[in-house]
Amino acid sequence: MIHLNHIKQLYFIGIGGIGMSALARYFKAKGVYVAGYDRTSTDLTKTLEKEGIQVNYKDEESLIPETILSNREDSLVVYTPAVPQDHKQFNLLKQKSFEVIKRAILLGLVTENKKCLAVAGTHGKTTTTAILGHLLKETGAKVTAFLGGISEDIQSNLIMQGDDVIVVEADEFDRSFLNLSPNIAAITSMDADHLDIYGDKSELEKSFKEFAAKVPGDGKLFVKNGLPLEAERIGINDDSDYSAQNIEIRDGSYVFDLQTPSGIIKELKFNLPGKHNLLNAITALAMAIEYGSPTDGLARALYSFRGVKRRFSYKIKTDKLVLIDDYAHHPTEISAVHQAVREMYPNKKVLAVFQPHLFSRTRDFAEDFASSLSDFDKVFLLDIYPARELPIEGISSAWLLDKISNTEKSLVEKSDLIEKVKAENAQVIVMMGAGDIGEEVEKVKKALLHEA
Repeated sequence: MIHLNHIKQLYFIGIGGIGMSALARYFKAKGVYVAGYDRTSTDLTKTLEKEGIQVNYKDEESLIPETILSNREDSLVVYTPAVPQDHKQFNLLKQKSFEVIKRAILLGLVTENKKCLAVAGTHGKTTTTAILGHLLKETGAKVTAFLGGISEDIQSNLIMQGDDVIVVEADEFDRSFLNLSPNIAAITSMDADHLDIYGDKSELEKSFKEFAAKVPGDGKLFVKNGLPLEAERIGINDDSDYSAQNIEIRDGSYVFDLQTPSGIIKELKFNLPGKHNLLNAITALAMAIEYGSPTDGLARALYSFRGVKRRFSYKIKTDKLVLIDDYAHHPTEISAVHQAVREMYPNKKVLAVFQPHLFSRTRDFAEDFASSLSDFDKVFLLDIYPARELPIEGISSAWLLDKISNTEKSLVEKSDLIEKVKAENAQVIVMMGAGDIGEEVEKVKKALLHEA
């Protein structure tokens, strides 16, 4: 049995991951010695180093800090499922009988015996978690929130304002969320995904139902209207328990009334575009209200929420040119981005630049990817980002491109991307994907601003 109050040192293998780095920051703030390994230096790992966390980037046993190696009893080793089986540091620490656990187990330990608000779903959980953490923080709750993205409001993936309530993103990958014990939970979506882990959609849905069953009888579960679960409903212009009504768009923002079981909250304003984001906001509001947040402060808190990096992030926003960066890597997410873009820019030419993520996901959802991408005025496809996978024979971006019905489409190499984008003269450019396309976004932004 692990008792966190006995742990004086933590070593994270894969410390640069969004979930891992939030935990590293949390324990560092608690006075625990924190160090870790990651394969590459990124903005996240550089920020951790600036905050006093030692990070090494070579898988060499000699780079594990001596203070960790010499204090096995007081140390805990945490790893991400992406760590390969032949990882030298990982195997050395296991051989030396260190306590070695997955990130999901550590998150479960942090949240046990605490009031826990957890947001699950194949799409929408990061933004919903960030909105919820922001609402609680801004209305005075003593909240810690572990976010799956970088909040634009605090430029961090960790809100740390006390331990009365903990907000977490409940990750379905590898069934991680089954380690949590939520008092209040939400499931934003249950679309097929991670079929490399689950095999088929029914197994994924079974896992979500197991997560839903973890909410105690005196707790509360919220789900998007239409999901096959017994729970409070979240919807738009319907008879859900919590529903947005009288929706208008004013100056690029949503203005709406929130119908709740106890009445109506009038004239809420929300700055993120897209009906999917509006559903995320309603879900976060419902959870905050159920927790006990004062409703008279929620309107101001919601209006001040600025979003999450790489979730419909505006990189350029002028009358003549818009550049949007989004993490969308599933057909449903791409369709949601398309809906948001068309709603905000109904008469403008939209260029989509997409980097497929994982060979298996590209194969499993090829027809759906082709359909969702075909809705844009023009499509550029980058090569598939392999992440944790080896190539699958016959599965490539060229193979996917053939399936896109829109004739305005082409394969583009990263080295040619800037010139190709500039040549299009598109009024709205949307760059999407979960790989390293974010780095290309910054290059494209710089080139377009320089030209302007």
